[in-house]
Amino acid sequence: MSEDAAGRGGGRVVVVTGGSRGMGREMVRAFAADGDHVVIASRKLDACTALATEIEAEHDVRAVPVAANVSRWADCDALVEAAYAEFGRVDVLVNNAGLSPLYPSLDAVSEELFDKVVGVNLKGPFRLSAAVGSRMVADGGGAIVNISSIAAIRPGPEELPYAAAKAGLNALTEGLARAYGPTVRVNAVQAGPFRTDISAAWSPDTFDRFERTLALGRCGEPEEVVGAVRYLASRDASFCTGAILRLDGGVP
Repeated sequence: MSEDAAGRGGGRVVVVTGGSRGMGREMVRAFAADGDHVVIASRKLDACTALATEIEAEHDVRAVPVAANVSRWADCDALVEAAYAEFGRVDVLVNNAGLSPLYPSLDAVSEELFDKVVGVNLKGPFRLSAAVGSRMVADGGGAIVNISSIAAIRPGPEELPYAAAKAGLNALTEGLARAYGPTVRVNAVQAGPFRTDISAAWSPDTFDRFERTLALGRCGEPEEVVGAVRYLASRDASFCTGAILRLDGGVP
């Protein structure tokens, strides 16, 4: 299916990594409500399966659960093969899986933690985009949406490996847009503070700081990412590629 034929509600095939919870879960539910088939990927198959069962009960679409740790090259390849074996195509890829563990100090960051953060936030999106993007070109088009972070341009000492990986993802977004244009569009949502599993580890002081400094005076809710992702994945954004859209509540 070319992108021109893959507008909202057009029975597209959408792959969402980190799709079983948080912002990814809301994306999956929104695409399914639009009539799109979904591939739900995360490390925990049970969570993916539960959401897939729920989606198929609520909507007349197919929902396929796939266990995948996107920091592993082989898991990325297996996810791509599973999607194409089931549907024969992918119209939209959303690289949403993310990881930002806390650490007590910079010198306490282990090699294992650093590699894990870079693996999930940068290595996985690169491999999946390379594998899917080339097939999208052969199939006539598609859209890739990367979920980046405001940390990429406002890095704090408490999240430097994550910030560096997301800055790499921003660069990857622009480079992939040139690599796979003109038929495949690649864009990113640069998310600010959202109330997700990552935020569960934040201290009350962190939430207070966001309430004091953000223009909207609060953190985002997972469902508030949906509109931006829907737009970038749709033909409404037909002249938008290589863009990095800030969705951060007004981070100063």
